[in-house]
Amino acid sequence: MIHCRYLVIAALLALVPPASAESIPRIAIIIDDLGYQLEAGRRAIELPGPVAYAILPGTPSGRALAETAHRNGKEVLLHLPLEAIAYRGPAEPGGITLDMSRSVFQETFAAALMSVPFAIGVSSHRGSLLTRHPGHMEWLMEEIRSREGLFFVDSYTTHESVALQIAAEAGVVATKRDVFLDNDRSEEALAFEFERLQTLARIHGVAMGIGHPYPETLAFLERELQALDDEEIALVSVSELMRIVAGGIGAP
Repeated sequence: MIHCRYLVIAALLALVPPASAESIPRIAIIIDDLGYQLEAGRRAIELPGPVAYAILPGTPSGRALAETAHRNGKEVLLHLPLEAIAYRGPAEPGGITLDMSRSVFQETFAAALMSVPFAIGVSSHRGSLLTRHPGHMEWLMEEIRSREGLFFVDSYTTHESVALQIAAEAGVVATKRDVFLDNDRSEEALAFEFERLQTLARIHGVAMGIGHPYPETLAFLERELQALDDEEIALVSVSELMRIVAGGIGAP
């Protein structure tokens, strides 16, 4: 199946003209779900280039990893847990749920943001239920907008998400994830998704990929990010990609 997908990528690339020096395709990568595993988080922060780190609120190592990332010149996001349809695990620290009142929502968001120092944006964790609800998305975007400079990244766990529409209406700079790099952690699948991320960037100008601090993902990115040809594909910070999106260049 993956071999067939490579043929699809090749066919798409044949339709894309070579990038000029002024229009080099750009990708941004976020490593999600940091905060529980200190050593895996530290290894992730050592990845080459301007990779960003989405840290879960209220986690044992979240604050320390945020401080380490910032010290290493890396960007930090609050990885805000939003209610999912099928999740049956324990309640997550800082989680936002549909049954919250507006005041509890505000207090929970503020505490979550305080627990992740240096956060320059917010990304969604889970959220297949809550991102479909315009009212709660309006509340979230109002909280983000009230803190000047924050942006929003929709991890896009459901095609029914209204997050980007509500963000646009609220005047919040936002984009969504284009590729999950490691739903399948095999080497072949990682290579396929990483190539698909680059293909989307060549087509649209920019593309956003999300990975996780799995050993397989980190080993793959340690190698592949070093090998990127900056004249063909540029790895940029999430904040730079958001500035491009805000300026209307590339597809959000």
